Amino acid sequence: MEPEVVAEISKLGETLVTPADLKAALADADALIVRSATKVTEELLAHAPKLKLVARAGVGLDNVDRAACEKRGVKVVNTPGASTNSVAELALAMMFAVCRKLPKADAGMKGGQWLKKELTGSELMGKTLGVVGMGRIGSSLAAKAQALGMEIVYFDPRHSGTAHGKSVALDELFASSDYISLHVPLTPETKGMVGGATIAKMKKNAVIVNTARGGLVDEEALYSALKEGRIGGACLDVYPSEPYSGKLCGLGNAVLTPHIAGSTKEAQSRIGQELVARLREELG
Repeated sequence: MEPEVVAEISKLGETLVTPADLKAALADADALIVRSATKVTEELLAHAPKLKLVARAGVGLDNVDRAACEKRGVKVVNTPGASTNSVAELALAMMFAVCRKLPKADAGMKGGQWLKKELTGSELMGKTLGVVGMGRIGSSLAAKAQALGMEIVYFDPRHSGTAHGKSVALDELFASSDYISLHVPLTPETKGMVGGATIAKMKKNAVIVNTARGGLVDEEALYSALKEGRIGGACLDVYPSEPYSGKLCGLGNAVLTPHIAGSTKEAQSRIGQELVARLREELG
């Protein structure tokens, strides 16, 4: 976190930044602040008898055992809105990278190749974007894509009406979309939602974009579909296990980034500001 954020947090009480022994440090802790790497498990909580609050500096809470926290009376908060724009922009940037073949163009130029004839791309305007999950990030992406002239369809049982597109059944979304962007949490219901059956419904030129959670996509099914040319491409920023170095890295029709969707200066600043506000609210 930025030094000024740590300074503001330190005003609330004694602050240990990245303690060498987290379990020992939790013995007297009232609050625990984590990003995505630290797993807040029931076993870890057993070392924190005084803990009142777990604050996740970021959007998802996949790394926090909320049931275990609730059982111990520990409140869980996060900063859900801080990285919305950054994630939506990366999803859009990935779509541009695919349709204009930017990774191949860049690699060719740096390798001394002038691949002009091989790099005829396509426009996003007029294409259909299917958004799975119309929360903050999905809505932000839909608005940006709509401004580019894309047709928007979306699936989200919690949002039956929005200015940004048409609500459709999930099967229809997979069948009709040129680009499909995932913006849902990882739950037992959503795990592997992009697998063999759903991929079979997709257009041959369709591109799947995942900046949400790695477990939403069945890697083996996706690899086979990309390898065999059954879909157009994939853009992934998240993976079931990270750091990722799997076989998708060897495919030319996969654009991969190392979980950087929220990694902008602006998002990190907003995360810090929102985190400090939540801590003040909860801890006084």
